[in-house]
Amino acid sequence: MTGLEPFDRVALVDQTPVMRSFRSNPVTYVKAFDRIRERYARTPLARQRGYAPGTFSFNVKGGRCEHCEGAGVDRVEMYFLADLWVPCEACGGRRYRAEVLEVKVHGLSLDQLLDKTVEETLALFQGETEIQEPLWVLERVGLGYVRLGQPLSTLSGGEIQRLKLARELSDRTSAATLFLLDEPTVGLHRKDVLVLLRVLRELKRRGSTVVLVEHNLDLLAACDYLIELGPEGGEAGGYLVAEGSPEEIARNEGSLTGRYLRRIAACA
Repeated sequence: MTGLEPFDRVALVDQTPVMRSFRSNPVTYVKAFDRIRERYARTPLARQRGYAPGTFSFNVKGGRCEHCEGAGVDRVEMYFLADLWVPCEACGGRRYRAEVLEVKVHGLSLDQLLDKTVEETLALFQGETEIQEPLWVLERVGLGYVRLGQPLSTLSGGEIQRLKLARELSDRTSAATLFLLDEPTVGLHRKDVLVLLRVLRELKRRGSTVVLVEHNLDLLAACDYLIELGPEGGEAGGYLVAEGSPEEIARNEGSLTGRYLRRIAACA
C-alpha cells in the first residue's frame, strides 16, 4: 500500500465489542474513571481513612467486593442454556465494600454515581473541569444518555462504535490518523447519523483523514470525495463506476448513486 507516509497511525473503528467484562464501562474506556476515583480519594473522609484512588477501583483488591471481584454480579451456569447473571449476593450489585461506599461526593456514593447518566453527571460536577472534560466527549458523540457504570457488553454495535470515536476524540495526540470505518451507519437512527457526521468532521478538523464504506446518502452527500464501485454486487461488481465530489457524482448519468444524490439536492 502506498500513500500512508503522511499518517502517524491507522485506526479501524468498527462495531465489534471492545471488552466483555462486567467491570468495563464507558467511563473506564475513555479514562474518565481515573479522575472520578481521584476525586473521591480527595474527600476528607477518604483522607482520614487513608483511602487512595486504588481503593475506589473495582479492578484491584482493596475497596471492591471480593465475592464478585467488583463486577457486581454473579454468574449462574445454565449448562445447556445461556448463563444467567444475577446481582452479587454479598454486595447486592454495589461492587464495593460497605465502608468504602460511606465516602460521598455531592451526596452520592460511588455506586450511586455510576448509576447516573453522562448528562446527569455533567450537571453534578459543574465547574470541575477534570471530571467534565472526558464526559463532554461522550456527550458530543451522542452517548449522554448512557449510565457511567453500564457494562460495555450491553451496548449496541452503533454505541460501541461511537464510544471508540469518543476515545479517539479524547486523545489529543491522535492527529494525522487514517480512520477506516465499515458501514458506520448500520442500525443508526437518522438523528444518530447526524451525530456521527459531526464527530467525523471533528476528526477531520484535527488533521485526520476518514475513509469509509457506506451507502447512507446523508453521509455520502457530506463527503469530500466519493468512489463508486459496481455496477452490481458479487461477480457483476467491483468495477470503478464513478469518482469525484458528491456534486460531480450527481452530474454523472452513469452513476446509480448520482441519481439519488440528485434527488437529495432537489429536495434541499
